[in-house]
Amino acid sequence: MKKRSWLIYICLSLMGTQLTRAQEVMALYPGVIPGAKATPAGYKEIPAIQDGKITGLSKVFFPELRIFRPAKDKANGTAVIICPGGGYAHLAISHEGDEVARRFAEKGITAVVLKYRLPDDAIMENKSLAPLQDAQQAIYVLRKNAAAWGVDPAKIGIMGFSAGGHLAGSLTVHYNDQQIQNTEKLNLRPDFSILIYPVISFGASTHTGSVNNLIGKDASAEKRNYFSNELHVTPQTPRTFLVHANDDTTVPVENSILFNQALQKNGVPVETHLYQAGGHGFGLHNRTTSEDWFVSLENWLVENNFLKD
Repeated sequence: MKKRSWLIYICLSLMGTQLTRAQEVMALYPGVIPGAKATPAGYKEIPAIQDGKITGLSKVFFPELRIFRPAKDKANGTAVIICPGGGYAHLAISHEGDEVARRFAEKGITAVVLKYRLPDDAIMENKSLAPLQDAQQAIYVLRKNAAAWGVDPAKIGIMGFSAGGHLAGSLTVHYNDQQIQNTEKLNLRPDFSILIYPVISFGASTHTGSVNNLIGKDASAEKRNYFSNELHVTPQTPRTFLVHANDDTTVPVENSILFNQALQKNGVPVETHLYQAGGHGFGLHNRTTSEDWFVSLENWLVENNFLKD
């Protein structure tokens, strides 16, 4: 990696320590980032700040893993990679990333927030594949380091919110279409998938911003098909947990319904929670209901042997 890239990484890592209490922030790739162009002068990551705290990031070009480990006496071997949402334009890394990771760690699960690259032709040879490359690399890194990190390589899942749900869903159905170096031929298939108000389809019921940012408004039908995740479900697709609100006007609830139907048709276990209200982007806190969807998720993880009761 060029000297300038390492200087950028050091600066971003220092900012990361101010952003959360993650025990470790590490570069996603040990060397050259696949498909990356030379970063233009002046191109830098932009934090969103609210009440003096960093809540989001845009212009992300240097991908990282933000690792939240459980206490040793609580660790149960399960791990989850979390992809924050933001329409492929920014990352809601606080309430759809770090906050969620801390709650997993409290339950004994190793949580890794994926700070994935945001699509931009200025810094990428193929902007539509860069986020998927990062998701594949994330599960590759976890499986490669499973023993050292106290993780069971057969208990690694993927999670995503909104457009991050689309990215998690893309890995869920395209894990065999490998876009990274994997000389060890490690399995990139998640063992489970958790999708929270996800963008699933790039068809009629979609989030236009996510489509335009990832593949462009004039993308071919073939590319729209590839990124319509409901069209690529097979009997080997990982079991999935879905959450959505019926009154979501940003990402229509039909996205989760389509994925649920595709999973059911292929005999894949799926649990779907649809709330009457809550809108979009509620993270852990749907304040229109007394039900805590994360508790329902814990029960699902217990039932599927990814968490002890």
